[in-house]
Amino acid sequence: MKQLMLGNEAVARGLYEAGCAFVSSYPGTPSTEITEAIAKYPEVYAEWAPNEKVAMESAFGASIAGRRSFCGMKHVGLNVAADPLFTISYTGVNAGMVIGVADDAGMHSSQNEQDSRHYAMAAKIPMLEPADSAEALAFAKLAYELSEKFDTPVLLKMCTRVSHSQSVVETGNRIENVKEYVKDIPKYVMMPGNAKKRHPVVEARTRLLVEYAETADINRIESGNDNKIGIITSSTSYQYVKEVCGDTYPVLKLGMIWPMPEQKIRNFAASVENLVVVEELDGFIEAHCKDLGLACTGKSNFSNIDELFPLTVAQKLSTPWEIGPALDTAIPPRPPVMCAGCPHRGLFYTLRKNKITVLGDIGCYTLGAVAPLQAVDTVICMGASVSGLHGFSKSQNGAADQKTVAVIGDSTFMHSGITGLVNIAYNESNATVIIVDNSITGMTGHQQNPTTGFNLKGDPCAKIDLETLCHAVGIKRVRVIDPYDLAQCDAVIKEELAANEPSVIISRRPCALLKYVKHKAPLSVDADKCVSCKACMKIGCPAISIVDGKAKVDATQCVGCGVCEQLCKFGALTEV
Repeated sequence: MKQLMLGNEAVARGLYEAGCAFVSSYPGTPSTEITEAIAKYPEVYAEWAPNEKVAMESAFGASIAGRRSFCGMKHVGLNVAADPLFTISYTGVNAGMVIGVADDAGMHSSQNEQDSRHYAMAAKIPMLEPADSAEALAFAKLAYELSEKFDTPVLLKMCTRVSHSQSVVETGNRIENVKEYVKDIPKYVMMPGNAKKRHPVVEARTRLLVEYAETADINRIESGNDNKIGIITSSTSYQYVKEVCGDTYPVLKLGMIWPMPEQKIRNFAASVENLVVVEELDGFIEAHCKDLGLACTGKSNFSNIDELFPLTVAQKLSTPWEIGPALDTAIPPRPPVMCAGCPHRGLFYTLRKNKITVLGDIGCYTLGAVAPLQAVDTVICMGASVSGLHGFSKSQNGAADQKTVAVIGDSTFMHSGITGLVNIAYNESNATVIIVDNSITGMTGHQQNPTTGFNLKGDPCAKIDLETLCHAVGIKRVRVIDPYDLAQCDAVIKEELAANEPSVIISRRPCALLKYVKHKAPLSVDADKCVSCKACMKIGCPAISIVDGKAKVDATQCVGCGVCEQLCKFGALTEV
């Protein structure tokens, strides 16, 4: 049956049809929908793991037990899972194991641009790279076949444009594939003596995969009318090439991006006058071609910064291409901002007011760094706020203790903040960590996490108690505040910063966008009382604006949180 599917949904369908029985992932844009979609199939067990390392190790366990498995993550999540990735390459698998990774060229929702193809080469693991939803489904199924045939985990690389674009797929039936667990210490116990024997196995496997790549249908040559240029490409770059060039030039479209064929590329290069590589981010294919001794151009034309666009491809290939009519007026900028009623706003206002240095973390609360709050000083990676605070404190011999905090979300704390807090307790830095608990994983679209009391399917489950957990790792001072209460925020933050021991403040208020959250009546402005001091504008709430010199509240956005009301000294903001 033919259906229109997002690339991520198509991956999930491919996993289902291939008989995948176990899925463990950590949400991360643009990969999240794969796991959300596969969870809808009752035949598949699916879960959110605390982090990507746990997800990969869990999927490996399922594979060894004889069940086809999958773990999904975004590109920076693969960094977290890199430890097991490299060793699972040595052990190989039992039942097929597929690792989904989605790159975010252009950094639509990421802290860096990263090319995950390098992980495939470094870990010596095959990587498939679909260019549309149909290939996403087909490649997910193929990945399990390759995994079991070559005894290896297989990386399935998506990107933002393929993950979040729709195209037609043809669905099929599910197959069941169950293997027996067989104890095999030399294969699965990677102590040095065994690991040394497995490395030659990995190298032999790579050679066999190169042979496969030479004849695999997913590495195909498409003929063109003009052999002046021959293009090697993959993924979404292939779509841009075909949109711009059509059948003008011959194209070698790589579906297996590692390992790549050698003779097939040499033969293709010999059939054209000039070899051009079109790929996003790093010159990965280009470097392979040059290693084969082939003259080609790539990154000298196409930047390794940001994603590609059809117009860029057309310009660099000197190919006429109609971009379509331009808009009459420029689209107004829409800078990112915390939602109206966001519980993080009151906290960051208080931190900024008290001139506190804030080591921030990954989540929607990262928006505390943008104007007008500008309350966050650093954001590096998941959990770095807590660990960084410890180093910040120790390196200054306590001089900054009363003016520095870490801010980390509840899901991010469970992901990788706990170990940083253990370090603070163990090595005794006088640090104050603020956990912003909005009762959900907000940034990636409201996924559950170990602190919410619900699993991926929304069923009740064990709920991690943050207060008890913080006490258990050695933190004696643990306080809970309501970020809507500015006076309470101010008092507790000052008290904990003044204390001569480590402490945790839990800023607890559910995300304003959660369906079960009941909002108060929106506020309105008494124009006669408004003196145009603009104090209410200091919190950067999108529901508040200045019209004709007076504050105005957009009742369609306002949730009645009352934070702005506490800032107005003249009583101009009141409930409708």
